[in-house]
Amino acid sequence: MNWQGKTVGYALSGSHCTLAEIMPQIQRFVDAGASVVPIVSHTIMTTDTRFGASDDWQKALRDITGNDIISTIVDAEPLGPSKRLDVLAIAPCTGNTTSKLANAMTDGPVLMAAKSQMRNQRPLVIAISTNDGLGLNAANIAKLLVTKNIYFVPFGQDNPQAKPNSLVARMDLVMETCEAALQGKQLQPLLIERFLYA
Repeated sequence: MNWQGKTVGYALSGSHCTLAEIMPQIQRFVDAGASVVPIVSHTIMTTDTRFGASDDWQKALRDITGNDIISTIVDAEPLGPSKRLDVLAIAPCTGNTTSKLANAMTDGPVLMAAKSQMRNQRPLVIAISTNDGLGLNAANIAKLLVTKNIYFVPFGQDNPQAKPNSLVARMDLVMETCEAALQGKQLQPLLIERFLYA
C-alpha cells in the first residue's frame, strides 16, 4: 500500500510492557511515508515503570514521528471536525480502554480520538493487551468486534498457563491491519496462536 499522503493516528494506552514492541511499528509507518500523529493516555504521560520512564517514551514518540503528542481531551477533540486521520490505531489498547470504548465513555485523549474517528465513520484499529480479555472484558471485546468501522489486530493468549484470561495482539501486524481496515476488511486470521511461555 502507498502510505504517502496518509495520516495515521497512533494512540497508546497504558500497557507499558508493550511499548518497546510498538515503537518499531510506528517507525514502519513513518518509513512508508505516512504522517503519524501520536496520541497518548494520561498514564503514558505521567507514569514511570520498570519498562521505562515516561519522559523517554515521549521523546521517542516525538523523535520518530516529528510531531507533537496529543495528550489532552482538548487537543484530541479537533480530530473529529478536521477529519485529520485516515486511520487510527490504539496500540496497545488496555482492558480499561477497551471497556470504556465499548461503553461510550470518553474520559481521556485516546478515547476522544477514538470517538472522533467513529464519528467520521473512518477505520479504528485496536491492538488489545489485557489480562482480562477472557474474563470480564470478553463482553467488551465482543461488543467492539461487531461494531462498524472497528478492526482488531490479530490476537491470542500470551500465557495461558500462568494468565489464562490474558490476550495480547501481534503488535507487528498493526500496519497490515490498518491497510486492510482502509479497504474495509478485517485482517485474517483474527484469532492466532502466540508464543507460549513454558
